[in-house]
Amino acid sequence: MKKRNLAVLTGAGVSAESGISTFRDSNGLWENYNVEDVASIEGWYRNPGLVLDFYNTRRKELRDARPNAAHLAIAELEEEFNVTVVTQNVDNLHERAGSTRVIHLHGELTKARPEDRYNDRDNFSEESVFDIGYGEIRLGDLAPDGAQLRPHIVWFGEAVPKIGQAIDVVEEADILLIVGTSLQVYPAAGLYRYAGNDTPIYIIDPKDVPVADSRITHIREVATKGMETFKNILNSK
Repeated sequence: MKKRNLAVLTGAGVSAESGISTFRDSNGLWENYNVEDVASIEGWYRNPGLVLDFYNTRRKELRDARPNAAHLAIAELEEEFNVTVVTQNVDNLHERAGSTRVIHLHGELTKARPEDRYNDRDNFSEESVFDIGYGEIRLGDLAPDGAQLRPHIVWFGEAVPKIGQAIDVVEEADILLIVGTSLQVYPAAGLYRYAGNDTPIYIIDPKDVPVADSRITHIREVATKGMETFKNILNSK
């Protein structure tokens, strides 16, 4: 029997239970940092040292973090579905949990690229990306082309190169699952609109979400508990 396509859109809430700091919640990263200073292309040009220090610290946190039950449950769904994870997260916890198809909309914390390779759809190449693991990037660390290395992160003010791939995944989904995202950061927040008219949509988030759509079933639980509920729903059909 042919497996159905399951698209899973994830945000910070799926990694919060692994101890990864979120940006928007209380005690989140935005309370300690100005977004314009550490997560915008203007901030990079203004003070690259501060930006590098910020992401070096995030990388150290990620090194010690572990996938939680929600990551593992999403990976386990590959036994029954063709699962593609589209994540706004820059951590690698989905991969470490066993998910084999992951699209990172906002880049990857464990990778770097030359600062002269702007990530628009015309001239950005994945061939210029370096895997640095959990190591640090410092001022003066250069790519083979002689340019300063920067985090492989999509900052505010930059294009999102993989949004087209994500749209294709949602359009082809038989089921759409959204876990731990506020649906406030565009263009990712609008992806659910590309789901087919008959495609059921499930959102796992303990908080209200700013969408109204008859296709949506809202599971008001944290990611780990919500994934248990979602799997029970699937098993009951």
